[in-house]
Amino acid sequence: MNTVWIMAKKELRSYFDSLIAYVMIIIFLGFSGFFTWLYGSDIFFVGQASLRTFFGIAYWTLFFFIPALTMKSIAEENHSGTLELLLTKPVNEWQLVGGKYLANLIIIFVALFLTFPYVITVSSIGNLDQGAVLLGYFGLLLMSSAYIGIGIFASSISQNQIVAFLIALFIGLFFHIIFGVIASTFTGALGHIFSYLDISTHYESISRGVLDTKDLIYFLSITFLGLFFSVTKLAKRN
Repeated sequence: MNTVWIMAKKELRSYFDSLIAYVMIIIFLGFSGFFTWLYGSDIFFVGQASLRTFFGIAYWTLFFFIPALTMKSIAEENHSGTLELLLTKPVNEWQLVGGKYLANLIIIFVALFLTFPYVITVSSIGNLDQGAVLLGYFGLLLMSSAYIGIGIFASSISQNQIVAFLIALFIGLFFHIIFGVIASTFTGALGHIFSYLDISTHYESISRGVLDTKDLIYFLSITFLGLFFSVTKLAKRN
């Protein structure tokens, strides 16, 4: 675990030294803040003290934000040739991938933590359901974890960051939209299968304040599979 943390700190340092983390966090806060408070059906028109508007906006913002964040994770190492150097040191594939996963998750956590003033503001407007808010944030972290796993896998199979971004976006599109559309066209067992694969089914359940074991298993399974395929790809390369 100590090695994973060392790798995570190295990754975080590279993100903040190159200003990528600052830029990504500012873009996330800008988009989520603008569409939550100013544009369209903003939070003041909901008619109740709720952050459902923010959670709905963040659901889409993070979908694009995370592939852009993870695209350099391994693709840059592949392109620069430092991947082979890293794997010759006392670091195995799981530690390398785990460190990069942890670093990306920390950045997402920081970005979400910086939206805490939203909670304070809405609480001053009315009686805010704090339990639902906490689960809403937890749902965003679980969703982010799944997309980070997918993003790191996409980065592991390409030497080009843009290609890695597009691959992650393409894979994520199935979970974010396509499985849900397919589920609506089928009935019975097949419809239930595609509905279960649809990420919105699980995210919306948690964001409403309902924490179910099947939702946890779903997000953690996608995360694990993304990291597992990344490790498998690196092991074959090594």
